Amino acid sequence: MNVKLLGSSLIIAGTALGAGMLAIPMVLAQFGLLWGTLLMLVIWLGTTYAALLLLEASIKAGGGLGMNTIARKTLGKGGQVVTNGLLYALLVCLLMAYIIGAGDLVMKLLSSIGLELSLMQSQIAFTLLAGVVVAAGTAVIDKLNRALFAVMVVMLVLTLLSLVPTISIDNLMVATSDSKVDLIKTSSVLFTSFGFMVVIPSLVTYNKEATHQQLRNMVVIGSLVPLFSYLLWLYAAMGNLSAEQMVDFNSVSELIAVLGSNHSMINLILSVFTGLALLTSFLGVAMALFDQNVDTFRQNRVVTYVLTFILPLAGALFAADQFLSVLGYAGIILVFLAVFIPMAMTMKLRKEDDSAFEVDASGMLYQASGGQLAMGLSFLFGCFLLAAELI
Repeated sequence: MNVKLLGSSLIIAGTALGAGMLAIPMVLAQFGLLWGTLLMLVIWLGTTYAALLLLEASIKAGGGLGMNTIARKTLGKGGQVVTNGLLYALLVCLLMAYIIGAGDLVMKLLSSIGLELSLMQSQIAFTLLAGVVVAAGTAVIDKLNRALFAVMVVMLVLTLLSLVPTISIDNLMVATSDSKVDLIKTSSVLFTSFGFMVVIPSLVTYNKEATHQQLRNMVVIGSLVPLFSYLLWLYAAMGNLSAEQMVDFNSVSELIAVLGSNHSMINLILSVFTGLALLTSFLGVAMALFDQNVDTFRQNRVVTYVLTFILPLAGALFAADQFLSVLGYAGIILVFLAVFIPMAMTMKLRKEDDSAFEVDASGMLYQASGGQLAMGLSFLFGCFLLAAELI
């Protein structure tokens, strides 16, 4: 895998790794280490396979296309309208949430150095500046994301080095709840934490010269990074705090404060990690929306810049205290867009003759493995997630 493909994998990982990662121990601790790990693996496997289905659809539709054109080619005008509606709703909701979270962090950071800005001013400043990076193109995002991701990894490693030596095995083994309904409900939080599929069409375009196998590896590696990050953070947090403690926390800041009381520098390290996680997620999602607008409206980059950021910014300004609510709406939309839509696209394309599609430089045509059985399991996975969102 070359540097460009590795950078693309990190864009996938950075899009998935959001501030919501810090809340994972709070929702899983009550069920114990075993059930928490098993559920995490199920969610990872289902989302990664669905992402590979979208990769297959992107490749077979011709590559270099946004979701708008892929949907039109595979699902017709009606499917294009539905896909666009879902995609825009998802991306706008996610960007709203990231702008809300980032604006609060920017305001506190500037206040600490004596520069006072209101929450609204902080949100506008963050959106305008980060938006310039997005408008500069995927190559710029790739290079910046590599640097940001490297710092995130350092912050995570420092956190683990502080927490791992004090892990209590007893804490890991204790479960305070055996309710499978409550366990299923947590699936929606985990699923949203793996919501990276929106960047795949953009990365297929960015890596035009890559073989189909390399693109597959790009997706798999990109999804494994957040999986291991989530599991390591889950073990470290659960091993240092009891399930009873974490269930009583009302926010991530309380979790960080309690960990910080026993481990110096944890507050600063996790605050930096949270800020970078929001920024990398924002860049990935904004890149997807920007490229979608380029594909749909065919305007110059200045007009596309305005189209991409005006609605999420306006929504964030009017819903400044609704971070978690906005993410909840995004989770429901993501089930349809990340699971059912790629499945429908791929099923339609697989009915066509393979000779209609272009092979890569190695003479291969990519197809997600598993056949009809995997398709059926993917459908059941989507139904499971939908039930988790609605119960």
